[in-house]
Amino acid sequence: MIRTESESFDPLDPELDVGNWIRDAYDWFTDTFQPVLDGIDSALSWAFDTLFDVLSGPPFLVMIAIFAVLGLIVRSWQFAVFTVLAFYLIAAMGQWDGAMQTLALILLAATIASSLAVPLGIWAAKSQTVSQIVRPVLDFMQTMPAMVYLIPTLFAFGIGVVPGMISTVIFAMPPGVRFTELAIRQVDSEVVEAGQAFGAPPGRILRQIQLPLALPTIMAGINQVIMLSLSMVVLAALVGSGGLGGEVVAGLNALSIPRGAEAGLAVVVLAIYLDRSVAALADRAPVVRASQVRE
Repeated sequence: MIRTESESFDPLDPELDVGNWIRDAYDWFTDTFQPVLDGIDSALSWAFDTLFDVLSGPPFLVMIAIFAVLGLIVRSWQFAVFTVLAFYLIAAMGQWDGAMQTLALILLAATIASSLAVPLGIWAAKSQTVSQIVRPVLDFMQTMPAMVYLIPTLFAFGIGVVPGMISTVIFAMPPGVRFTELAIRQVDSEVVEAGQAFGAPPGRILRQIQLPLALPTIMAGINQVIMLSLSMVVLAALVGSGGLGGEVVAGLNALSIPRGAEAGLAVVVLAIYLDRSVAALADRAPVVRASQVRE
């Protein structure tokens, strides 16, 4: 039933056009800040194109060697061997360009999300008021279906890689904020008090005491940000981001099991490589090394 303007609100038969209110507010936002949105679109498109050119420009064997060397440095020779075999499989399946496009999207989205999440998590750890404000917002961001984020970003930026990237950033941010806040709050208060007793200012305590001790947990949050970014690959393809997600969608539309399976396998390879690399960086934190030495 459609209620006319002359009818009063009946609490026994409620009808609120919340969706229309949100649409009107969003229309005002896009009309008012369209120049800002255009600048964001241009900057992110340029960053994505540049990173994709860097990843896809050299021959795939050169990039595989680079990935393997990075794996050797951060983890082990076994991981380097896995990297060579896994990325060579991606190239052999004809998914190399799509994988590099997806990797560029994930790296940019995860970098932006982490750059926003870590400072916000630190702020929430330092202020109980900020924490109480941020917590329900994060709950909302995590429980909202991921596909819903694509609707406003699509209208704001049009079809392309940018709406997929912005949606990925919003969807992937919450774990980074939560883990960072938790990590800072879990730092031993006696250690912080010792720094204060020596006259260290709050900024120095944060940089030289709290962040180093909290780094493993913060890196675990960044790892979750990357994994959630990868989970958005297919959905981001629905608004034109391409990459491996586009191959999965194309395989779904064509009911082609080989096409979808190959793209999905390439996504799994990227997920394993990024997960193990970030985890290895967390293990290199001074506090983790110190605990390993004591053991």
